[in-house]
Formats: sequence, C-alpha cells, structure tokens
Amino acid sequence: MDAQIALLLAQDGLVNGAVYGLMALALVLVFSVTRVIFIPQGEFVAFGALSMAMLHAGRTPTTLWLLLALAGMVLVVEVWRWKRGAAVDWTSALVWCVALPAVAAALVLGLKPESLAAQAVTTIVLITPLGPLLYRLAFRPLANATVLMLLIVSVALHGVLVGLGLLFFGAEGSRTPAFSEARFDIGGLQITGQSIVVVGVTLSLVVLLFLFFGRSMIGKALRATAMNRVGARLMGIPTELSGDVSFALAALIGAVSGLLIAPLTTVYYDTGFLIGLKGFVAAIVGGLASYPLALAGALLVGQLESFSSFWASAFKEVLVFTLIIPVLWWRSMFSRHVEDEE
Repeated sequence: MDAQIALLLAQDGLVNGAVYGLMALALVLVFSVTRVIFIPQGEFVAFGALSMAMLHAGRTPTTLWLLLALAGMVLVVEVWRWKRGAAVDWTSALVWCVALPAVAAALVLGLKPESLAAQAVTTIVLITPLGPLLYRLAFRPLANATVLMLLIVSVALHGVLVGLGLLFFGAEGSRTPAFSEARFDIGGLQITGQSIVVVGVTLSLVVLLFLFFGRSMIGKALRATAMNRVGARLMGIPTELSGDVSFALAALIGAVSGLLIAPLTTVYYDTGFLIGLKGFVAAIVGGLASYPLALAGALLVGQLESFSSFWASAFKEVLVFTLIIPVLWWRSMFSRHVEDEE
C-alpha cells in the first residue's frame, strides 16, 4: 500500500464514518430518552433513499401509503384511549396523524416535485412522521416495560418493516443522482462533490443537534428525560411527547442519511440493516450514552471497514462487528451492573 491508496481509503472511511455517525447519534438519542434499542433505524435510511429514487423516476413513493395507514391507525388508537378516559394530547396527535401526512400527500400528489432539492425535502417530510407514529403504535404502550422487552419489540418491528420494504420497493436496487457533480484534485487525490456534501451535511446536523440540546427548551426537556424520566415527569415535562420528538429526530436523521448514500451506492430494501448495525457498533463505543464517543466510534468503524476492504475484503464485515467484543469487555471491567427496577 502506498500513500495514494492510503489517502483514498481514508477518504472512503471518512465518508462512511460520517453516515455511521448519524446512525449512532440517532440510536443514542432514542435509547437515552426511551430506553429503546431501535433496531429498525436503518429502515428509515432505506425508505428515504428508495422514496427519493421513486420521486426522481416520476412515481408516487409507496411510503406515502404506509404513512397514511400508520396515521389512520394511530388516530384510531388515540380515539380509543380518549373514550376509555385516558388523557390525550390532541395537539401533538393531530400534528403527527393529520397535519404532516396531509403536507406529505400534498407535496407528492399535488406539487409533484421535479428538482433534486424539492424531492429531497419531500422525502424528509414523508419519512420523518414515521418515527413518532411507530413510537405511538409499538413502543408507547410498553413505556414501562424492561429494556429486553422493548428490544424484542424492536426486532419484531424491524422484521415487519423489512418485509414491507420488499413489498413496496421490490428486490431491485436504486440509485439517485448526486447532489454535486464537482470533482477536485488535491495533491493527486480525487475528491468528489458528493463526498463533500456527505461530510458537510453530517457536520451541520451535528452542530444543529448540539445547539438544539443546549439552547432550546425542547432539547433541554429531552436531556432531562434522558437523565431521569421520573424526575422529568414530576417537573411537568411530558415524557410521552419526549418519545415522539426523539423518534421524529431519529427518522429525520435516517431520511437525511438515505439521501446522502443513495448517490454513492445502490440501495436495496434491506440495505439499511447493515448500515444500522454499524451505527450500533459505533453507539456501543459511546456506551449508548455519549454523543462525542459515538461519533468517534463511527469514524473508527468507517476507517476499519475501509482499510479492511483493502487488506481482507472477504472479512471486512467480520472485522467491523468483532470490534464490539473488546469494547464490551472493556466496559464490563469498569461498569457497575444495576438490576432493572421491578
């Protein structure tokens, strides 16, 4: 290996690590607020990329019908809870179940966007409400369950979404045009505009999330819920709404990640699973609690995958997932085990 090849591999590792970093941030966010290890995070990536491809091909994304069906089901559940005497926040319910699905339907069926930017915005509007709708349907009724029970539900939901992905998009893969066709030659190293877009958007999202959690009232409420759910509830923070917001942010991050990788590789209905797992490895490096460590773990995973593809391409996935073993061993040596409360 010479310096030129090493630089190319490092560039690929940086781009891949940026996407894995977004996955890791979403997983840490959802787990810290709701205690859900959200296995289907990668499905948001695949659904976003394939919905964008369908829009670019002039077809109606089938995720629109999934969104409308989920919105109808959640609305029925909310009405049922209200009739049984449960307190229902109708403002948030109408936002997730009526307003955003209506906006998505208007964009897809009415506006029919033609430019890449408009199609990207439409895709984000399509995918983002799926997060809180899935939370309300699958996880909110089990908010007080054990982490293991929530994990089992998460795995089951992953299986359902992968099956729906095959039904909606078929077994064929799709790609979308790059957001930038520019190419730069720096010291003999070819850098594509799309790579710069991926890294730039990732950095922008990281900064925006930092400002969101540090400066906004909603972000501070999410941090309080993550630190102490019961204490946050006693202070008047609606923890159920915190779950909605965390899943909406996870879906938004997944949709953006799908838009970023669709021009770089062919995306299939099940592509998101491996991407989500690599993001999970990065999140484990951060202990499912630290955002900076999760980002550092994502860069490590990206570089390990890139250089493994050169030295031992047949075992690159094995090497990446093996990284989780020493991390878990190290953390088990210095962490105190706490039994779940009954």
